[in-house]
Amino acid sequence: MSNKVLEKALNEHLNAEFYSAYLYLSMSAYFSDLGLSGFANWMRVQTQEEQFHATKFYDYIIQRGGKVILTAIEGPETEWKSPLDAIQAVLEHEQKVTSLINNLINLAIEEKDHATNIFLQWFITEQVEEEDNVNAVLNKLRLTGGDGNGMFSLDKELSMRVYTPPTTA
Repeated sequence: MSNKVLEKALNEHLNAEFYSAYLYLSMSAYFSDLGLSGFANWMRVQTQEEQFHATKFYDYIIQRGGKVILTAIEGPETEWKSPLDAIQAVLEHEQKVTSLINNLINLAIEEKDHATNIFLQWFITEQVEEEDNVNAVLNKLRLTGGDGNGMFSLDKELSMRVYTPPTTA
């Protein structure tokens, strides 16, 4: 990759995607500890999606002739006040990732790297979907009001989610 500024930024984002996977795996463990196996499953699927995203960045850097630089992944949180607090943290994290993607696109435009701009467009669409999915869970969780029956039903619903890798790059 001839543009070292973008190469560095893409590598930093690669690390951020792996951090997201690490954070969501930590959340999965948190939900498992609470006996909420459906919530834990939902977070495991989130983990798999973030690993896929990281791999897309990894492959893209290599495809463009760049050098992948893997760095240490910061340790994620391991405790939240409540399931609602944890899912709210997911939404806030996804909003942060959206802003990181937007910043990468701005940099690609500034650097006149049209290929990277096009590559990143997939992630814009993905982030809209990610935020919408988390909002849906958050809204349902709020509706339960922490009620046992509502939590049981939502946990059961979340247990049905399976990871399906995207078929389009």
